[in-house]
Amino acid sequence: MQLDNIDHVAIQVTHIARGVAFYKKNFKCEVEYEDESWALLKFNNTKLALVLPQDHPPHIAIVDDELEGGDVHRDGSRSKYEHDGYGNMVEIITYKDIDNDRDTKEQ
Repeated sequence: MQLDNIDHVAIQVTHIARGVAFYKKNFKCEVEYEDESWALLKFNNTKLALVLPQDHPPHIAIVDDELEGGDVHRDGSRSKYEHDGYGNMVEIITYKDIDNDRDTKEQ
């Protein structure tokens, strides 16, 4: 049996740039993306998303390439959010067919 992959964990911060500065100063990571509303930091084994409380819930994202539908993000990925029944949010995400999704939007 092949195990699922955790894509990223998202935590809330009140200021994206200050959050990025803290993690870069204290840990060995790279910034994959950063703007005023969120950032994505790459570590050796996973990614850490920094999100604003008013924009995103804290969550864990798990890759599922069988995902159908979902909201399309600016990077072309698609995802759905689900509650796990214990007060935690889980994002089911896929990067499959990113180029096909972008081609469809452009038509």
